[in-house]
Amino acid sequence: MRTAALQRQPETGFGPAVAPVPAPASKSLLRFITCGSVDDGKSTLLGRLLWETHSVFEDQAEALANDSRRFGTTGDTPDLALLVDGLAAEREQGITIDVAYRYFGTANRAFIAADTPGHEQYTRNMATGASTADCAVILIDARKGLLAQTRRHSCIVSMIGVRDVIIAINKMDLVGYDEATFRRIEADYRALIPGLGFTTVHFVPLSAREGDNVAKASAMMPWYSGPSLLTLLETIETSTGEDAKFRLPIQWVNRPNAEFRGFSGTIASGEICPGDSIVALPSGRTSRIARILTPSGDAQSAGAGAAVTLTLADEIDISRGDVLVASGQATRRVTARLLALSETAVVPGKPYLIKLGTAVTGARLIALHHAIDVHDYTERPAAELAMNALGLATLHIETPIYATRYADCRTLGSLLLIDPLTNEAVALGTVEHTAADAGDKKTVQARAGATAFGRIALAAGLIVPGASRDEVMHRISWRIASALLFAGLALAVTGSVTIALGAGFADLVLRPALRVLHDRLWQLGLATRHRPVPPALGIDGGGI
Repeated sequence: MRTAALQRQPETGFGPAVAPVPAPASKSLLRFITCGSVDDGKSTLLGRLLWETHSVFEDQAEALANDSRRFGTTGDTPDLALLVDGLAAEREQGITIDVAYRYFGTANRAFIAADTPGHEQYTRNMATGASTADCAVILIDARKGLLAQTRRHSCIVSMIGVRDVIIAINKMDLVGYDEATFRRIEADYRALIPGLGFTTVHFVPLSAREGDNVAKASAMMPWYSGPSLLTLLETIETSTGEDAKFRLPIQWVNRPNAEFRGFSGTIASGEICPGDSIVALPSGRTSRIARILTPSGDAQSAGAGAAVTLTLADEIDISRGDVLVASGQATRRVTARLLALSETAVVPGKPYLIKLGTAVTGARLIALHHAIDVHDYTERPAAELAMNALGLATLHIETPIYATRYADCRTLGSLLLIDPLTNEAVALGTVEHTAADAGDKKTVQARAGATAFGRIALAAGLIVPGASRDEVMHRISWRIASALLFAGLALAVTGSVTIALGAGFADLVLRPALRVLHDRLWQLGLATRHRPVPPALGIDGGGI
Protein backbone atom coordinates (compact mmCIF):
# COMPACT_ATOMS: atom_id res chain seq x y z
CA MET A 1 0.00 0.00 0.00
CA ARG A 2 1.35 3.41 -0.95
CA THR A 3 0.49 4.85 2.49
CA ALA A 4 2.54 2.27 4.32
CA ALA A 5 5.25 4.85 4.97
CA LEU A 6 2.92 6.47 7.49
CA GLN A 7 2.85 3.31 9.55
CA ARG A 8 6.57 3.36 10.37
CA GLN A 9 7.53 3.63 14.02
CA PRO A 10 8.44 7.18 15.06
CA GLU A 11 11.99 6.27 16.00
CA THR A 12 12.73 4.79 12.56
CA GLY A 13 10.47 7.06 10.53
CA PHE A 14 11.99 10.42 11.39
CA GLY A 15 15.23 10.06 13.25
CA PRO A 16 15.86 13.00 15.61
CA ALA A 17 12.76 14.96 16.48
CA VAL A 18 12.37 18.29 14.75
CA ALA A 19 10.70 21.04 16.79
CA PRO A 20 7.80 22.72 14.94
CA VAL A 21 9.17 26.25 15.26
CA PRO A 22 10.05 28.82 12.59
CA ALA A 23 13.47 28.55 10.98
CA PRO A 24 16.20 31.04 11.88
CA ALA A 25 15.64 34.69 11.17
CA SER A 26 18.04 34.53 8.20
CA LYS A 27 15.37 32.64 6.25
CA SER A 28 12.38 34.36 4.76
CA LEU A 29 9.04 33.82 6.48
CA LEU A 30 5.82 33.01 4.61
CA ARG A 31 2.42 33.17 6.27
CA PHE A 32 -0.20 31.21 4.36
CA ILE A 33 -3.66 29.75 4.89
CA THR A 34 -5.41 26.64 3.66
CA CYS A 35 -9.03 27.36 2.75
CA GLY A 36 -11.86 26.04 0.61
CA SER A 37 -15.13 24.23 1.10
CA VAL A 38 -15.84 21.71 3.86
CA ASP A 39 -14.20 18.28 3.43
CA ASP A 40 -11.88 19.43 0.67
CA GLY A 41 -8.90 18.11 2.68
CA LYS A 42 -7.41 21.29 4.17
CA SER A 43 -6.40 19.81 7.52
CA THR A 44 -5.08 16.64 5.89
CA LEU A 45 -2.95 18.71 3.53
CA LEU A 46 -1.43 20.74 6.34
CA GLY A 47 -0.85 17.57 8.36
CA ARG A 48 0.91 16.05 5.34
CA LEU A 49 3.16 19.12 5.05
CA LEU A 50 4.08 18.82 8.72
CA TRP A 51 4.83 15.12 8.27
CA GLU A 52 6.87 15.49 5.07
CA THR A 53 9.00 18.33 6.51
CA HIS A 54 9.78 16.28 9.65
CA SER A 55 8.04 18.83 11.86
CA VAL A 56 6.37 16.27 14.11
CA PHE A 57 7.84 15.20 17.45
CA GLU A 58 8.07 11.50 18.20
CA ASP A 59 5.51 11.74 21.00
CA GLN A 60 3.18 13.57 18.61
CA ALA A 61 3.54 10.74 16.09
CA GLU A 62 2.66 8.21 18.80
CA ALA A 63 -0.35 10.33 19.86
CA LEU A 64 -1.39 10.54 16.20
CA ALA A 65 -1.43 6.74 15.91
CA ASN A 66 -3.58 6.44 19.05
CA ASP A 67 -5.95 9.22 18.03
CA SER A 68 -6.31 7.77 14.53
CA ARG A 69 -7.64 4.54 16.02
CA ARG A 70 -10.21 6.51 18.06
CA PHE A 71 -11.22 9.33 15.72
CA GLY A 72 -9.57 8.59 12.37
CA THR A 73 -11.40 8.32 9.06
CA THR A 74 -8.58 6.76 7.01
CA GLY A 75 -8.76 3.13 8.07
CA ASP A 76 -5.50 1.58 9.24
CA THR A 77 -3.33 4.54 8.25
CA PRO A 78 -2.76 7.60 10.47
CA ASP A 79 -5.27 10.40 9.92
CA LEU A 80 -2.99 13.38 9.31
CA ALA A 81 -5.85 15.84 9.82
CA LEU A 82 -5.66 15.05 13.54
CA LEU A 83 -2.27 16.78 13.68
CA VAL A 84 -4.20 20.01 13.14
CA ASP A 85 -7.75 19.46 14.42
CA GLY A 86 -7.26 19.45 18.18
CA LEU A 87 -10.69 20.40 19.56
CA ALA A 88 -12.86 17.56 20.80
CA ALA A 89 -15.80 18.82 18.72
CA GLU A 90 -13.59 18.90 15.61
CA ARG A 91 -12.50 15.29 16.08
CA GLU A 92 -16.00 14.06 16.84
CA GLN A 93 -17.53 15.76 13.78
CA GLY A 94 -14.54 15.41 11.47
CA ILE A 95 -14.56 19.12 10.57
CA THR A 96 -12.43 22.16 11.37
CA ILE A 97 -14.12 24.79 13.55
CA ASP A 98 -11.41 27.12 14.83
CA VAL A 99 -8.31 28.44 13.09
CA ALA A 100 -5.27 26.25 13.85
CA TYR A 101 -1.82 27.78 13.46
CA ARG A 102 1.17 25.53 12.81
CA TYR A 103 4.85 26.40 12.49
CA PHE A 104 7.34 24.51 10.36
CA GLY A 105 10.32 25.10 8.14
CA THR A 106 12.53 23.72 5.39
CA ALA A 107 16.11 24.45 4.41
CA ASN A 108 14.86 27.33 2.27
CA ARG A 109 12.04 29.00 4.19
CA ALA A 110 10.08 29.24 7.44
CA PHE A 111 6.28 28.95 7.44
CA ILE A 112 3.37 29.96 9.62
CA ALA A 113 0.33 28.08 8.33
CA ALA A 114 -3.28 28.73 9.31
CA ASP A 115 -5.74 25.88 8.78
CA THR A 116 -9.15 27.53 8.42
CA PRO A 117 -12.64 25.97 8.56
CA GLY A 118 -14.59 25.30 5.38
CA HIS A 119 -18.06 25.11 6.92
CA GLU A 120 -20.21 28.11 5.98
CA GLN A 121 -21.17 28.64 9.62
CA TYR A 122 -17.53 29.35 10.50
CA THR A 123 -16.72 31.70 7.62
CA ARG A 124 -15.84 34.43 10.13
CA ASN A 125 -13.03 32.23 11.45
CA MET A 126 -11.71 31.74 7.94
CA ALA A 127 -11.62 35.53 7.43
CA THR A 128 -9.68 35.88 10.69
CA GLY A 129 -7.04 33.46 9.45
CA ALA A 130 -6.80 35.20 6.08
CA SER A 131 -6.25 38.62 7.66
CA THR A 132 -2.57 37.90 8.39
CA ALA A 133 -1.76 35.76 5.34
CA ASP A 134 0.71 36.55 2.56
CA CYS A 135 -0.44 33.65 0.39
CA ALA A 136 -3.50 31.40 0.20
CA VAL A 137 -3.73 27.72 -0.70
CA ILE A 138 -7.31 27.24 -1.92
CA LEU A 139 -8.33 23.60 -2.02
CA ILE A 140 -10.86 22.09 -4.42
CA ASP A 141 -12.17 18.53 -4.24
CA ALA A 142 -11.51 16.98 -7.65
CA ARG A 143 -14.78 15.03 -7.39
CA LYS A 144 -16.97 18.07 -6.70
CA GLY A 145 -15.31 20.95 -8.54
CA LEU A 146 -16.03 24.55 -7.61
CA LEU A 147 -18.61 24.97 -4.85
CA ALA A 148 -20.29 28.06 -3.42
CA GLN A 149 -17.96 28.09 -0.41
CA THR A 150 -14.93 27.81 -2.70
CA ARG A 151 -16.07 30.95 -4.48
CA ARG A 152 -16.88 32.72 -1.20
CA HIS A 153 -13.47 31.94 0.28
CA SER A 154 -11.78 33.13 -2.91
CA CYS A 155 -13.71 36.41 -2.72
CA ILE A 156 -12.79 36.88 0.95
CA VAL A 157 -9.12 36.16 0.22
CA SER A 158 -9.24 38.84 -2.49
CA MET A 159 -11.04 41.28 -0.20
CA ILE A 160 -8.46 40.77 2.56
CA GLY A 161 -5.72 41.73 0.12
CA VAL A 162 -4.01 38.38 -0.58
CA ARG A 163 -2.79 38.61 -4.16
CA ASP A 164 -0.81 35.36 -4.54
CA VAL A 165 -2.74 32.09 -4.44
CA ILE A 166 -2.17 28.41 -5.11
CA ILE A 167 -5.16 26.39 -6.29
CA ALA A 168 -4.64 22.87 -4.95
CA ILE A 169 -6.96 20.44 -6.70
CA ASN A 170 -7.03 17.69 -4.10
CA LYS A 171 -8.16 14.06 -3.97
CA MET A 172 -6.86 13.31 -7.45
CA ASP A 173 -6.45 9.68 -6.32
CA LEU A 174 -10.24 9.42 -6.08
CA VAL A 175 -10.71 10.36 -9.74
CA GLY A 176 -7.96 8.06 -11.01
CA TYR A 177 -5.44 10.91 -11.44
CA ASP A 178 -7.43 12.00 -14.48
CA GLU A 179 -5.88 14.94 -16.34
CA ALA A 180 -9.19 15.93 -17.98
CA THR A 181 -10.76 16.44 -14.55
CA PHE A 182 -7.87 18.67 -13.48
CA ARG A 183 -8.01 20.73 -16.71
CA ARG A 184 -11.77 21.20 -16.41
CA ILE A 185 -11.55 22.53 -12.86
CA GLU A 186 -8.58 24.71 -13.81
CA ALA A 187 -10.58 26.26 -16.66
CA ASP A 188 -13.59 26.84 -14.39
CA TYR A 189 -11.47 28.65 -11.81
CA ARG A 190 -9.57 30.71 -14.38
CA ALA A 191 -12.93 32.15 -15.44
CA LEU A 192 -13.26 33.63 -11.93
CA ILE A 193 -9.82 35.24 -11.77
CA PRO A 194 -10.68 38.54 -13.58
CA GLY A 195 -13.17 39.39 -10.83
CA LEU A 196 -10.75 38.61 -8.00
CA GLY A 197 -7.70 40.70 -8.81
CA PHE A 198 -5.08 38.07 -8.00
CA THR A 199 -1.52 38.78 -9.14
CA THR A 200 -0.24 35.21 -9.44
CA VAL A 201 -2.27 31.99 -9.56
CA HIS A 202 -0.71 28.51 -9.60
CA PHE A 203 -2.60 25.24 -10.13
CA VAL A 204 -1.36 21.98 -8.59
CA PRO A 205 -3.04 18.56 -8.82
CA LEU A 206 -2.36 16.57 -5.66
CA SER A 207 -3.51 14.01 -3.16
CA ALA A 208 -2.99 15.11 0.44
CA ARG A 209 -3.77 11.63 1.77
CA GLU A 210 -1.32 9.81 -0.52
CA GLY A 211 1.27 12.60 -0.67
CA ASP A 212 1.22 13.04 -4.46
CA ASN A 213 2.72 16.40 -5.53
CA VAL A 214 2.73 17.68 -1.94
CA ALA A 215 6.45 17.57 -1.10
CA LYS A 216 7.77 16.11 -4.32
CA ALA A 217 6.62 15.27 -7.83
CA SER A 218 4.36 12.25 -8.23
CA ALA A 219 4.86 9.41 -10.67
CA MET A 220 1.08 8.94 -10.72
CA MET A 221 0.59 12.16 -12.71
CA PRO A 222 3.29 12.22 -15.42
CA TRP A 223 1.17 14.65 -17.42
CA TYR A 224 1.84 17.36 -14.77
CA SER A 225 5.29 18.94 -15.19
CA GLY A 226 4.97 21.79 -12.70
CA PRO A 227 6.49 22.07 -9.21
CA SER A 228 5.11 20.39 -6.11
CA LEU A 229 3.10 22.37 -3.56
CA LEU A 230 6.00 22.62 -1.10
CA THR A 231 8.35 23.82 -3.84
CA LEU A 232 5.87 26.55 -4.75
CA LEU A 233 5.58 27.61 -1.12
CA GLU A 234 9.37 27.77 -0.85
CA THR A 235 9.80 29.92 -3.94
CA ILE A 236 6.67 32.07 -4.24
CA GLU A 237 7.31 35.80 -3.88
CA THR A 238 4.55 37.86 -2.31
CA SER A 239 3.93 41.58 -1.93
CA THR A 240 1.27 43.44 0.04
CA GLY A 241 1.53 46.58 -2.11
CA GLU A 242 1.45 48.81 0.96
CA ASP A 243 3.04 52.25 0.68
CA ALA A 244 6.00 53.49 2.73
CA LYS A 245 4.26 56.39 4.49
CA PHE A 246 4.86 56.55 8.26
CA ARG A 247 1.81 55.71 10.40
CA LEU A 248 1.68 54.88 14.13
CA PRO A 249 -1.68 54.22 15.87
CA ILE A 250 -1.31 55.18 19.53
CA GLN A 251 -2.03 52.28 21.85
CA TRP A 252 -0.90 53.74 25.15
CA VAL A 253 0.28 57.05 26.59
CA ASN A 254 3.38 56.08 28.57
CA ARG A 255 3.57 58.28 31.68
CA PRO A 256 5.66 56.52 34.36
CA ASN A 257 6.48 59.78 36.17
CA ALA A 258 6.20 63.55 35.88
CA GLU A 259 9.43 63.76 33.88
CA PHE A 260 8.47 61.50 30.99
CA ARG A 261 5.60 61.37 28.51
CA GLY A 262 5.79 59.08 25.52
CA PHE A 263 3.39 57.57 23.02
CA SER A 264 3.54 53.81 22.54
CA GLY A 265 2.36 51.58 19.72
CA THR A 266 3.39 49.36 16.83
CA ILE A 267 4.40 51.13 13.64
CA ALA A 268 1.83 50.25 10.98
CA SER A 269 3.85 51.37 7.96
CA GLY A 270 6.87 53.38 6.93
CA GLU A 271 9.94 54.41 8.91
CA ILE A 272 10.69 57.14 11.44
CA CYS A 273 13.86 58.82 12.74
CA PRO A 274 14.55 61.43 15.44
CA GLY A 275 13.96 64.90 14.04
CA ASP A 276 11.29 63.81 11.54
CA SER A 277 8.13 65.92 11.34
CA ILE A 278 4.82 64.28 12.26
CA VAL A 279 1.15 65.21 12.38
CA ALA A 280 -1.07 64.04 15.25
CA LEU A 281 -4.54 63.14 14.01
CA PRO A 282 -7.38 63.90 14.36
CA SER A 283 -6.23 67.15 16.03
CA GLY A 284 -3.90 68.11 13.18
CA ARG A 285 -1.19 69.41 15.54
CA THR A 286 2.39 69.08 14.29
CA SER A 287 5.68 68.37 16.03
CA ARG A 288 9.00 66.56 15.63
CA ILE A 289 10.27 63.25 16.97
CA ALA A 290 12.60 63.79 19.93
CA ARG A 291 13.43 60.16 20.85
CA ILE A 292 12.63 56.64 19.70
CA LEU A 293 12.63 54.11 22.52
CA THR A 294 12.52 50.35 21.93
CA PRO A 295 12.83 47.40 24.34
CA SER A 296 16.59 47.61 23.69
CA GLY A 297 16.84 51.33 24.45
CA ASP A 298 17.12 54.42 22.25
CA ALA A 299 17.16 53.82 18.50
CA GLN A 300 18.13 55.99 15.56
CA SER A 301 15.30 54.64 13.40
CA ALA A 302 12.36 52.25 13.49
CA GLY A 303 10.25 50.67 10.78
CA ALA A 304 6.97 48.88 10.18
CA GLY A 305 6.19 46.21 12.76
CA ALA A 306 8.44 47.69 15.47
CA ALA A 307 6.96 48.28 18.93
CA VAL A 308 8.18 51.71 20.01
CA THR A 309 7.62 54.60 22.35
CA LEU A 310 8.04 58.03 20.78
CA THR A 311 8.64 61.31 22.56
CA LEU A 312 7.88 64.62 20.85
CA ALA A 313 9.59 67.98 20.87
CA ASP A 314 6.29 69.71 21.75
CA GLU A 315 3.57 69.08 24.31
CA ILE A 316 0.56 67.86 22.32
CA ASP A 317 -2.67 66.40 23.62
CA ILE A 318 -2.60 62.83 22.28
CA SER A 319 -4.53 59.83 23.57
CA ARG A 320 -5.23 56.20 22.67
CA GLY A 321 -6.88 55.99 19.26
CA ASP A 322 -4.98 58.93 17.80
CA VAL A 323 -2.50 58.35 14.98
CA LEU A 324 0.90 59.89 14.28
CA VAL A 325 1.53 60.22 10.54
CA ALA A 326 4.02 61.87 8.23
CA SER A 327 1.12 63.70 6.56
CA GLY A 328 -2.61 63.32 6.16
CA GLN A 329 -5.98 64.34 7.52
CA ALA A 330 -8.80 62.84 9.55
CA THR A 331 -12.13 61.79 8.08
CA ARG A 332 -15.67 61.11 9.19
CA ARG A 333 -16.74 59.07 6.21
CA VAL A 334 -15.38 55.85 4.69
CA THR A 335 -16.55 53.51 1.98
CA ALA A 336 -15.64 49.91 2.75
CA ARG A 337 -16.17 46.36 1.59
CA LEU A 338 -17.95 44.46 4.34
CA LEU A 339 -18.28 40.81 5.30
CA ALA A 340 -21.24 40.19 7.61
CA LEU A 341 -20.21 38.00 10.56
CA SER A 342 -23.33 37.78 12.71
CA GLU A 343 -26.72 36.17 12.44
CA THR A 344 -28.07 39.69 12.94
CA ALA A 345 -28.10 41.37 9.53
CA VAL A 346 -26.13 44.54 8.82
CA VAL A 347 -28.77 47.18 8.09
CA PRO A 348 -28.43 50.76 6.73
CA GLY A 349 -29.38 53.45 9.22
CA LYS A 350 -28.49 51.39 12.28
CA PRO A 351 -25.89 52.76 14.71
CA TYR A 352 -22.75 50.71 15.32
CA LEU A 353 -19.38 51.05 16.99
CA ILE A 354 -16.46 51.08 14.60
CA LYS A 355 -12.99 49.83 15.59
CA LEU A 356 -10.27 51.04 13.28
CA GLY A 357 -6.67 50.71 14.44
CA THR A 358 -6.76 51.51 18.15
CA ALA A 359 -9.72 53.91 17.83
CA VAL A 360 -13.26 52.94 18.82
CA THR A 361 -16.12 55.36 18.15
CA GLY A 362 -19.72 55.49 17.00
CA ALA A 363 -20.69 55.11 13.35
CA ARG A 364 -23.79 54.78 11.21
CA LEU A 365 -24.16 52.84 7.99
CA ILE A 366 -25.67 55.49 5.72
CA ALA A 367 -25.68 53.58 2.42
CA LEU A 368 -25.48 49.96 1.31
CA HIS A 369 -24.46 50.28 -2.33
CA HIS A 370 -24.67 46.60 -3.32
CA ALA A 371 -24.10 43.02 -2.26
CA ILE A 372 -21.84 40.60 -4.12
CA ASP A 373 -23.20 37.37 -5.55
CA VAL A 374 -20.55 34.79 -4.60
CA HIS A 375 -21.45 32.57 -7.56
CA ASP A 376 -20.34 35.01 -10.27
CA TYR A 377 -19.13 38.07 -8.28
CA THR A 378 -21.73 40.35 -9.81
CA GLU A 379 -23.06 43.33 -7.87
CA ARG A 380 -26.68 43.03 -6.76
CA PRO A 381 -28.95 45.59 -5.02
CA ALA A 382 -29.50 44.69 -1.37
CA ALA A 383 -31.46 46.07 1.57
CA GLU A 384 -29.22 44.35 4.14
CA LEU A 385 -26.25 42.02 4.50
CA ALA A 386 -27.13 38.66 5.99
CA MET A 387 -24.54 36.43 7.68
CA ASN A 388 -21.56 35.65 5.38
CA ALA A 389 -22.77 38.13 2.75
CA LEU A 390 -20.32 40.57 1.15
CA GLY A 391 -21.08 44.08 0.01
CA LEU A 392 -19.98 47.70 -0.37
CA ALA A 393 -21.21 50.31 2.13
CA THR A 394 -20.57 53.88 3.24
CA LEU A 395 -20.18 54.68 6.93
CA HIS A 396 -20.53 58.03 8.67
CA ILE A 397 -18.36 58.26 11.79
CA GLU A 398 -19.38 60.33 14.79
CA THR A 399 -15.93 61.74 15.54
CA PRO A 400 -13.06 62.32 13.11
CA ILE A 401 -10.57 59.45 12.89
CA TYR A 402 -7.67 58.60 10.64
CA ALA A 403 -8.29 55.91 8.03
CA THR A 404 -6.54 54.95 4.84
CA ARG A 405 -7.17 52.63 1.92
CA TYR A 406 -6.62 48.99 2.84
CA ALA A 407 -4.32 48.63 -0.16
CA ASP A 408 -2.06 51.36 1.30
CA CYS A 409 -2.00 50.16 4.92
CA ARG A 410 -3.73 47.05 6.23
CA THR A 411 -3.63 48.09 9.89
CA LEU A 412 -5.39 51.43 9.37
CA GLY A 413 -7.48 50.30 6.42
CA SER A 414 -9.29 47.44 8.17
CA LEU A 415 -12.25 47.86 10.49
CA LEU A 416 -14.75 46.03 12.65
CA LEU A 417 -18.41 46.96 13.10
CA ILE A 418 -19.69 46.17 16.59
CA ASP A 419 -23.24 46.11 17.91
CA PRO A 420 -23.23 48.68 20.76
CA LEU A 421 -25.88 46.75 22.72
CA THR A 422 -24.44 43.22 22.58
CA ASN A 423 -20.77 44.04 21.85
CA GLU A 424 -20.91 41.42 19.09
CA ALA A 425 -18.75 41.92 16.01
CA VAL A 426 -21.30 42.09 13.19
CA ALA A 427 -19.02 42.80 10.22
CA LEU A 428 -15.42 43.23 9.21
CA GLY A 429 -14.41 45.59 6.46
CA THR A 430 -11.61 46.89 4.27
CA VAL A 431 -11.57 50.58 3.39
CA GLU A 432 -11.86 51.34 -0.31
CA HIS A 433 -11.62 55.11 0.01
CA THR A 434 -12.20 57.92 2.50
CA ALA A 435 -13.84 61.34 2.25
CA ALA A 436 -12.60 64.65 3.62
CA ASP A 437 -13.64 65.63 7.13
CA ALA A 438 -17.40 66.30 7.21
CA GLY A 439 -16.59 69.70 8.72
CA ASP A 440 -15.38 70.79 5.28
CA LYS A 441 -17.57 73.62 3.95
CA LYS A 442 -17.70 71.90 0.58
CA THR A 443 -19.80 68.99 1.86
CA VAL A 444 -23.47 68.68 1.04
CA GLN A 445 -24.39 68.84 4.71
CA ALA A 446 -22.59 72.14 5.32
CA ARG A 447 -24.09 73.80 2.25
CA ALA A 448 -27.57 72.57 3.14
CA GLY A 449 -27.31 73.92 6.69
CA ALA A 450 -26.75 77.42 5.33
CA THR A 451 -30.40 77.80 4.21
CA ALA A 452 -33.75 77.48 5.98
CA PHE A 453 -34.95 74.82 3.54
CA GLY A 454 -31.66 72.99 3.95
CA ARG A 455 -32.08 72.95 7.72
CA ILE A 456 -35.59 71.54 7.31
CA ALA A 457 -34.24 68.93 4.88
CA LEU A 458 -31.57 67.94 7.39
CA ALA A 459 -34.06 67.66 10.23
CA ALA A 460 -36.57 65.80 8.06
CA GLY A 461 -34.04 63.18 7.08
CA LEU A 462 -33.68 64.16 3.42
CA ILE A 463 -30.02 64.88 4.13
CA VAL A 464 -28.11 62.80 6.64
CA PRO A 465 -24.67 63.59 8.03
CA GLY A 466 -21.98 62.54 5.62
CA ALA A 467 -24.41 61.83 2.74
CA SER A 468 -23.18 62.24 -0.82
CA ARG A 469 -24.99 64.22 -3.50
CA ASP A 470 -26.30 61.00 -5.09
CA GLU A 471 -27.69 59.82 -1.74
CA VAL A 472 -29.40 63.17 -1.15
CA MET A 473 -30.97 63.10 -4.62
CA HIS A 474 -32.14 59.54 -3.97
CA ARG A 475 -33.96 60.63 -0.78
CA ILE A 476 -35.47 63.72 -2.42
CA SER A 477 -36.68 61.74 -5.44
CA TRP A 478 -38.42 59.29 -3.11
CA ARG A 479 -40.13 62.16 -1.24
CA ILE A 480 -41.33 63.66 -4.56
CA ALA A 481 -42.65 60.27 -5.68
CA SER A 482 -44.50 59.97 -2.36
CA ALA A 483 -46.04 63.43 -2.79
CA LEU A 484 -47.20 62.60 -6.33
CA LEU A 485 -48.81 59.40 -5.13
CA PHE A 486 -50.59 61.26 -2.32
CA ALA A 487 -51.82 63.89 -4.81
CA GLY A 488 -53.06 61.17 -7.15
CA LEU A 489 -55.05 59.54 -4.36
CA ALA A 490 -56.55 62.91 -3.39
CA LEU A 491 -57.55 63.56 -7.03
CA ALA A 492 -59.15 60.12 -7.32
CA VAL A 493 -61.19 60.66 -4.14
CA THR A 494 -62.24 64.32 -4.55
CA GLY A 495 -61.98 64.91 -8.30
CA SER A 496 -60.53 68.37 -7.55
CA VAL A 497 -57.18 69.32 -9.06
CA THR A 498 -56.80 72.12 -6.51
CA ILE A 499 -57.24 69.80 -3.55
CA ALA A 500 -54.91 67.26 -5.14
CA LEU A 501 -52.17 69.88 -5.61
CA GLY A 502 -52.63 71.07 -2.05
CA ALA A 503 -52.38 67.55 -0.70
CA GLY A 504 -49.21 66.86 -2.69
CA PHE A 505 -47.66 70.13 -1.53
CA ALA A 506 -48.55 69.38 2.08
CA ASP A 507 -46.96 65.95 1.87
CA LEU A 508 -43.82 67.32 0.23
CA VAL A 509 -43.24 70.43 2.39
CA LEU A 510 -45.53 70.65 5.39
CA ARG A 511 -44.91 67.13 6.67
CA PRO A 512 -41.12 67.71 7.04
CA ALA A 513 -41.81 71.13 8.61
CA LEU A 514 -44.27 69.60 11.07
CA ARG A 515 -41.67 66.98 11.94
CA VAL A 516 -39.16 69.73 12.73
CA LEU A 517 -41.74 71.53 14.92
CA HIS A 518 -42.70 68.29 16.67
CA ASP A 519 -39.06 67.41 17.42
CA ARG A 520 -38.37 70.86 18.87
CA LEU A 521 -41.47 70.80 21.07
CA TRP A 522 -40.60 67.30 22.20
CA GLN A 523 -37.08 68.31 23.17
CA LEU A 524 -38.45 71.39 24.97
CA GLY A 525 -40.83 69.20 26.91
CA LEU A 526 -38.06 66.80 27.89
CA ALA A 527 -35.84 69.68 28.99
CA THR A 528 -38.62 71.13 31.15
CA ARG A 529 -39.50 67.78 32.66
CA HIS A 530 -35.94 66.88 33.60
CA ARG A 531 -34.78 70.36 34.63
CA PRO A 532 -32.80 70.00 37.87
CA VAL A 533 -34.11 71.78 40.96
CA PRO A 534 -31.42 74.04 42.52
CA PRO A 535 -30.56 72.84 46.00
CA ALA A 536 -31.30 75.08 48.97
CA LEU A 537 -28.35 77.15 50.11
CA GLY A 538 -27.45 76.28 53.71
CA ILE A 539 -25.72 78.48 56.22
CA ASP A 540 -22.55 76.45 55.78
CA GLY A 541 -22.46 77.07 52.05
CA GLY A 542 -23.85 73.64 51.18
CA GLY A 543 -25.21 73.44 47.69
CA ILE A 544 -22.67 75.77 46.16
